[in-house]
Amino acid sequence: MTASATGVGSLPGGDAREAAKAATGSFEEFPYLAELPARGPGADMIGRSLGLLVDMYARVEPSGWRIGDRPGRDTRRARSWLGEDLDALEEFTQGYTGKLKIQAVGPWTLAAALELHGGEAVLQDPGACRDLAGSLAEGLREHLADVRKRIPGADIVLQFDEPSLTSVLLGRVRSASKYRTYRAVDRQVVEGTLRDLFSVHDGEVIVHSCAPEVPFALLRRAGVKGVSFDFSLLTEREDDAIGETVEGGVKLYAGVVPGTDGPLSDPGGSVMGVRTLWRRLGLTPGTLAESVVVTPSCGLAGASPAYARAAQAHCVRAARSLADNPE
Repeated sequence: MTASATGVGSLPGGDAREAAKAATGSFEEFPYLAELPARGPGADMIGRSLGLLVDMYARVEPSGWRIGDRPGRDTRRARSWLGEDLDALEEFTQGYTGKLKIQAVGPWTLAAALELHGGEAVLQDPGACRDLAGSLAEGLREHLADVRKRIPGADIVLQFDEPSLTSVLLGRVRSASKYRTYRAVDRQVVEGTLRDLFSVHDGEVIVHSCAPEVPFALLRRAGVKGVSFDFSLLTEREDDAIGETVEGGVKLYAGVVPGTDGPLSDPGGSVMGVRTLWRRLGLTPGTLAESVVVTPSCGLAGASPAYARAAQAHCVRAARSLADNPE
């Protein structure tokens, strides 16, 4: 069984062609559409996904992204950068067949980050949350169709970035004043919204969160095919949920390589914790390579270009180590 590795999403710098070259060159068997937030608002994770919305617009305010009445400069810039990134990816994937990952911010992290006209988060208004999720679904259908047209041999994996999901579920998202938090959203509402959004894509859908306490069970019930997370934040309290997730056929995208500059251990050492987890859960070592995809712990936007390249190459070697020596 060949081991698998891919990136999370963001890279340092602002050159679309360099980023596409790095994302396709490092991960020849599982490239991804890189994000370059250093370019400014609209290239950031939130702004890029707001640019995908249909009949809903956003603009940059000093406090962050806020709903606007019409497509303004910020929306146009977000769409332009995405087009530039897609052009570059298309150039470096001529004739490519195989897995390709694209990312968008999920509905709940978007609702926690986007402000209504009055300055409070969309999260405060259930109707606005529904509208936002519906607009995102429409935008993603168009985005997926565009990627399929550009790279017809791609087996697209759609990743939803949901770093705020746990805070939304536990009522930890702070209001505009910062003195209070928004009420926790009902778990069934969260799960139902995610399930509806996952259905926009008939291929593999995964959710990424580099926050603690990833809700593995909820994501599994919503129909996710993979969960991407920072492996260093796992605790043994999550063992049962992870075991059920793996036994339910859901892949673990294990973020084992640090996302910011630092010394890299040997590739085998990077996945030692994954092997230990497998033993603790009583899972068959032979299933490791097919159940685990090795990634950085989070996006690499905060890393130096040299470290980002080294970290991606390290992920590939660590995945190979996992496949060659599962025990």
